[in-house]
Amino acid sequence: MPKKYHIEVRPTPNRYPQIGRSGIVDWGEGCLKCPSCVKHECVYNVYRQRTFSAETNADTIDELCKDCFRCVQGCPKRLIHKALNPEWENLGDDVYTPEVVAANWEQAKTGKIPVSGAGYGGAFVGKGFDSMWTDMSEIVRPTRDGIHGREYISTVVDLGRWPANLRFDERGNLSTQPLPMVRVPIPVLFDIPAFGDMSSRVWHAVALAASELGTLAIIPQAEVEPLSDLRSWLVPLLETDGWDRKWIRQFRMVELADSSDTEERFDRIKRIDEGIIVSVRVPATVDAATRAWELTDHGVDIIHFVADERGYEPGVPDARHLKDVIRAQHGALVERGVRDEITVMASGGIAMAEHVIKSILCGANVVGIDLPLLLALECRLCRNCAEGGECPVRLSTIDPRWGAQRIVNLVGAWHNQCLEMMGAMGIREARRLRGEEGRVMFFEDLETDTFARLFKGREG
Repeated sequence: MPKKYHIEVRPTPNRYPQIGRSGIVDWGEGCLKCPSCVKHECVYNVYRQRTFSAETNADTIDELCKDCFRCVQGCPKRLIHKALNPEWENLGDDVYTPEVVAANWEQAKTGKIPVSGAGYGGAFVGKGFDSMWTDMSEIVRPTRDGIHGREYISTVVDLGRWPANLRFDERGNLSTQPLPMVRVPIPVLFDIPAFGDMSSRVWHAVALAASELGTLAIIPQAEVEPLSDLRSWLVPLLETDGWDRKWIRQFRMVELADSSDTEERFDRIKRIDEGIIVSVRVPATVDAATRAWELTDHGVDIIHFVADERGYEPGVPDARHLKDVIRAQHGALVERGVRDEITVMASGGIAMAEHVIKSILCGANVVGIDLPLLLALECRLCRNCAEGGECPVRLSTIDPRWGAQRIVNLVGAWHNQCLEMMGAMGIREARRLRGEEGRVMFFEDLETDTFARLFKGREG
């Protein structure tokens, strides 16, 4: 059993005021100058702590306010109002909703699981991962608690390839040579964001966080050289063949973008050092099953299925969600009898801790997170950088150590949520989660099972 894994989180303040869901509109005209003003009685003391940011043109009270409405209800002249912040409404998209963005900001700041205390008031079902429900039947057993230590739950996963079978010699000794393997303590790797102000400081923060967490970070080949001290935690995406034997042997794992000469490039790397894990980056489409078989048959260690930043098939009309792609690819590899030989990684649209567990339940071994890394650094997903504009939070100026701690905090909060989910499902090993569809319900399947027979046409 691997040693218990612990992530050291430390509260790390924001550099800029956060965008709050609602803002306080505070009218001065008509004030009665009450001896005991409701502002002075604020239990959270937000009126005394408030400041004004000239850089972002924001009042920090919007971030500090806890929405208790005591001041709104207590002012005798009703001069204090709460109004929905239009900047909040424009955050993110339908996957990275304002609530998801704010939750990631808070986790990066505190390292704690965000708790609303007001229950869930949203829709019963949604798109993508929101159409999956995990089986939490074991939550009634108080011993299944991975955070507080009453029962050990392991999140360790192995990256690499497994032999199809084992061979023994005449004396009963194992004669099959072990294949290269990299073990990471969490089923999460860092992937390359689809957009972002990716300066050298940001890459440094990502690499530092990977080293502190014991995981790996996939980064462009061109960004590797300044981070040579952290190369044990880096996975260069080899964009060119401009590297030599000595350079590539520094890394435990490398990644190739799938192309017509992938197999040739893979063979070249393995001839240099068979111990290097090679991952192949493949667009996450259901139609890629044939390509997955080819790569598996050729001996590739990891197939990395990459969806777009929202978690859908890239460049495909009527695109399907990553969960459906993973299920299809997992099923295809199982049908061919090769699923246990290869590692499957999935990335794109992994926006919350629960998406990590759900991706693995669909059939992945490990997931890659991308945009949440930028959210940890206060990114607002405005996409100004993608259009050549200026970053409103100046990611290129961050202190790498500040950024690394924010990422560590975010992953620490996600890790605790993963432990809670695994404990509630009665699963103590992350490796056992893979393809465990018996622990999950899919809305589409339930809908079909329930209503298909009701609307089925009569025979004849």
